[in-house]
Amino acid sequence: MTAHDAISIIRAKRDGGELSDEQIDWAIDAFTRGAMADEQMSALAMAIVLRGMNRRETGRWTRAMIDSGRRLDFTDLPRPTVDKHSTGGVGDKVTLPLAPLVAACGAAVPQLSGRGLGYTGGTLDKLESIPGWCADISPDRMREILSDPAAGAVVCAAGPDLAPADKRLYALRDTTGTVESIPLIASSIMSKKIAEGTAALVLDVKVGAGAFMPTRSEAHTLATTMVELGADAGVHTVALLTAMDTPIGRTAGNSLEVAEAVEVLAGGGPADLVELTLALAREMVTLAGLDTDPAQALADGRAMDHWRTMIRAQGGDPEAPLPVAKHTETLSAPATGTLTRLDARAVGVAAWRLGAGRARQGDPVQAAAGIHLHAAVGDRVTAGSPLLTLHTDTPGALPAAAEALAEAISISPHSPEHEGRAPLILDRVGPG
Repeated sequence: MTAHDAISIIRAKRDGGELSDEQIDWAIDAFTRGAMADEQMSALAMAIVLRGMNRRETGRWTRAMIDSGRRLDFTDLPRPTVDKHSTGGVGDKVTLPLAPLVAACGAAVPQLSGRGLGYTGGTLDKLESIPGWCADISPDRMREILSDPAAGAVVCAAGPDLAPADKRLYALRDTTGTVESIPLIASSIMSKKIAEGTAALVLDVKVGAGAFMPTRSEAHTLATTMVELGADAGVHTVALLTAMDTPIGRTAGNSLEVAEAVEVLAGGGPADLVELTLALAREMVTLAGLDTDPAQALADGRAMDHWRTMIRAQGGDPEAPLPVAKHTETLSAPATGTLTRLDARAVGVAAWRLGAGRARQGDPVQAAAGIHLHAAVGDRVTAGSPLLTLHTDTPGALPAAAEALAEAISISPHSPEHEGRAPLILDRVGPG
């Protein structure tokens, strides 16, 4: 076997070379074992940011990260498995109603999720605002819940032995300015999703001001890369490109978003959140080979039943009151007219400053912090009427949050030429 070393691999990629399978395998294995120093992997990651990786390299990088740990196997479950992943956005609580909805349609949904960092919210942070709910469960417990026909869905944290190379590399990229690389983003997402053992996967790739991919071109490239990685690994994968210029729904924050998700499960909720939930559910149900209408499972209460069972299965009390912030402040509309812009990133930053997010991995979050939106883009508002309500346990955070929102809102005295909400589903990538 050819001997490899970190410096020669870094130089090869720095100079625009194509890394061999053996070089990639060696680098990921050495980094996972601690034989390749953090600064050396940081240098290699920066070289990849600047020089890129082709499809073969990206696929091998993904496989090496999967092989660094355990791969779950749910092929013996009585239900077909299907999962969903979002690239992250503001107010993106879709997983909460989606997982029990798809389970109610007959699929098993093993969803490994994460916590928020910066202005994007984390699914686990939202669910942890439910009294008693626990994110950390064993693979055996996952199997028990997925096998239960009354539950059928799990949303939990990835264990330490699932793609551990990615866990180390993710933390390193976040602190070294090497996040913005499509091969590294795609391999990070797909290594965890493939390792979790799902047979099918639907990707929600966000596009716009509040997304990591600000343009449709970048988002399409990322979506295509991930769909190809899924196909190469034998996981049926499709991707939807969805708009993220404006927050999804009417809330951004942890317990606030849980309450809104429950509204959807009860047959209500904001139109955009319901639309996106059903669009993703239909893709998931189709990939799972099921002939069921998710809208019916939402309307007849089956999805809500699965939600309650799913939450109880992980120690939570779905009937318990959710945390409420100690302090609120309402910002009023500065003028009368049509709300034409509500910047998603600004809302996310404001919610983060209120305590809903974290600056560093491991920082605590406030369960009740966040923002309630009283109007959506396209709505008519009146000067002085409530527009945004800020929620926090730390009143000293209110001025900084309000400052983040100062330039986030545009109100036109006239109705726009083309009335109605902008399209939410922008494109689809994948077979079918």
